[in-house]
Amino acid sequence: MSARNKPVAEADDRVLTITRVFDAPRELVFKVWSAPEHLARWWGPRGFTGLFFEADLRPGGGFRFGIRSPEGTEHWARGIYREVERPARLVFTTAWEDSEGKAQHETLVTLSFTEEKGKTRLSFRQALFESANARDLHEGGWSSTLDLLVEYLAAIQGASPASSARKS
Repeated sequence: MSARNKPVAEADDRVLTITRVFDAPRELVFKVWSAPEHLARWWGPRGFTGLFFEADLRPGGGFRFGIRSPEGTEHWARGIYREVERPARLVFTTAWEDSEGKAQHETLVTLSFTEEKGKTRLSFRQALFESANARDLHEGGWSSTLDLLVEYLAAIQGASPASSARKS
């Protein structure tokens, strides 16, 4: 086999995986991941403000969102849904936009929602990043975002956020 035909293995240092268990039913966790009216209330790292959320939740449908940093910088992204399997799985592309609205490096996000005795195990995977540094920056942002999701789920269920999720 020639070198150009050899399969290319993914570089582990360019793949982000996160697992969290949320103290909420799978249908609810899926719903708040997929409905713009919910995303607007928790999406983005702590301190960021949601500006715009639009989604056409179907395979081939697109989404776009904008968030503002505490320093006032706007960040816009878009993507396409590849798979929508309610309430078990979401797969979508995502890319940040440059200042002219052009998509930059695209990654693929895969979310699996698994029922666990009334709770939900979220398995998150995003790949391939341009570099390990880009992956690490996204890990911080996603971890903060998932912390906000814990708080949001607790608020809409009337529970304490401290008991609503655990990292694993």
